[in-house]
Amino acid sequence: MLFRKVLISVLITLSVLFLSFQIFTMEVEAAGIRALLIVLLTILYYTSVQKKQFFFLTFLITFSIAEVLNFIGWLVPIIPNNNVDIMYYVANSLYIISYTLLVAQILSAMHFKEIIKKFPLHILVLIILDVFCVMVVTNTAISRLNYHEYYMEMVYNAVIMILLTVAVINYINKDDKKAINLLIGSIFIFFSEVIQLAYFYISDINLLNVMCSFFLVLAFVFFYLQSKLKYEPQEAFSNSDLRI
Repeated sequence: MLFRKVLISVLITLSVLFLSFQIFTMEVEAAGIRALLIVLLTILYYTSVQKKQFFFLTFLITFSIAEVLNFIGWLVPIIPNNNVDIMYYVANSLYIISYTLLVAQILSAMHFKEIIKKFPLHILVLIILDVFCVMVVTNTAISRLNYHEYYMEMVYNAVIMILLTVAVINYINKDDKKAINLLIGSIFIFFSEVIQLAYFYISDINLLNVMCSFFLVLAFVFFYLQSKLKYEPQEAFSNSDLRI
C-alpha cells in the first residue's frame, strides 16, 4: 500500500515535470521523463491490480519499449547512409502494436454478433467517418512524407481511429464507468495524436506540443483508472421491456 502511494506521488511529480519540460522546449529531457512515466505506470499497474488484463498489460509494456527507444533516438540519432530513419519505423511499429493490443483488450469483452445486431447503423456510420478522418488527417502531411512514411502514418492513424470507434461502441453497449473511462482515454489519445501530427508536419508552435503531451498524460490516467474497474452486469433483455 505504501509502495503504491509513493509510486503514485512520483508519477504525479514526474507528470508536472514532463509538462514543464515541454513548455520550456526541453525535448530530450521531456522524452526521458515521458519514457520513465510509462515504465513506472506499467509497474504501478502490475503491482497494484490483482486481476491483470493480459492485453492491457502487454499494451503498457509495448508502449514502454517504444518510449524508451524514442528516448534513445533523441540521445543517439540512428540514420543509415541511405537516409532511412530506422528508429522512426521501429518506434511507430511498436506504437501501432501497442494500440492494437488496447483494441484487442476492449474487443475481448464484446460479443460481436450481439453488437452487430444492436448497432448496425452506428457501426456503418463510424466506419465511414473513420475512413474519411484517416484520409484527411494523413493527407495533411502528404507533402512532408515519402512513400513509405505516408503508408506508415496511414496505418498509424487507422489504428487510432479503430481504437476510438471500438471504445465508442463499447460505451454505447455497456454504458458503465469502465467503458466511459476507456472512451475518455481513447478520445484523449486521438486528440494527442492529431495534435502531434500537426506539430510535426504543419506548424512547430510549442503550444501544440504541450497540448499533445497534456492529452497523453490524461489518456493514461483514464486508462489506469479503467484497469481497476470491472464492467457492470448488464440486464438481460426480456419481453417485459416491450410492455408500456
